[in-house]
Amino acid sequence: MSQYFDLGDETLWNPSNGVSRMFQRQVAVFEAELELPSGIGPMENDECPISPETFETFVDALLTKHRRTNHAVWLALCEGFTATVLVLAERAAIKVDWARHGAASLREKSRELERRMPR
Repeated sequence: MSQYFDLGDETLWNPSNGVSRMFQRQVAVFEAELELPSGIGPMENDECPISPETFETFVDALLTKHRRTNHAVWLALCEGFTATVLVLAERAAIKVDWARHGAASLREKSRELERRMPR
């Protein structure tokens, strides 16, 4: 079984149910941390819509927080989630200003994950 994260008619990601549940729980954590909605809607009938405008704002805020934080544990806790979000952002054609966010290592991590994230 699997679930679908969709932008309109396009599937951005089709993870297994367990991975999807974990990701959705992390979404809720980071929405609370950033005090912003993610644009990643509720999962209904194994489909989760993504609102591109809201998601773009969330991605920018997540990267801004990442850039401004030098707490090693916070960075370690958020690295995998952020890289996963960046894969979805690129698939959604959201332009990420890698240089402005100083996110070269996250870009590399997201490229590694992209190959393992089925559509």
